[in-house]
Amino acid sequence: MKLTKYDHACFTVEKDNQTLVVDPGNFSTDYLPSNTVIAVIITHEHPDHYDPEQLAAIVDKNPEAVIIGHESITSQIEVFKTQAVNTGDKLAIGPFDLEFFGGTHAVIHRTVPVVANLGVMINDLLYYPGDSFTLPGRPVDTLAIPAGAPWLKIGDAMDFLELIRPRLAFPTHDAVLSELGKESADRWLQMAAERHDITYQRLGSPVEL
Repeated sequence: MKLTKYDHACFTVEKDNQTLVVDPGNFSTDYLPSNTVIAVIITHEHPDHYDPEQLAAIVDKNPEAVIIGHESITSQIEVFKTQAVNTGDKLAIGPFDLEFFGGTHAVIHRTVPVVANLGVMINDLLYYPGDSFTLPGRPVDTLAIPAGAPWLKIGDAMDFLELIRPRLAFPTHDAVLSELGKESADRWLQMAAERHDITYQRLGSPVEL
């Protein structure tokens, strides 16, 4: 399974010439859809994760692609194929086995409404919590760890990494950081990773899982 990371929260996984796209939001301007996409996972409705223009571009090349997300997202989509999921649901699509966790977005501020958010485990290998620090309650090989956000404190991200203890962790959700900010987040997360023999790596090219 090949993992490719794009700007901010977007990444793809490819297997058997089929592609799963996760969170192609409006900050992920470097993502360009291929013609092998069978499904798109949207963890929650914020525009840096859910961008109708990005979805339209994907479906234009892949008319049979299914948009997978909480009902708060799928209810907004009228012209594309959708599949609503919720916490605890399991779903198989092509070569991908998906399981969903969590249920709510991390709190940004007491005055900001909390929206639905689902973390996802892909093929029992790769876990991505969306905008939360929801623990999956099972071993994780590869972790996509949020590194910068209005709701995020780096100490909480370090704790999350140390609790999960994956083999490999890579930063995501960091378009809100400057280059210096990314370097700072990497130093702190690398510090936590080294305490538990975790490989922490910023992904500049695809990796095989």
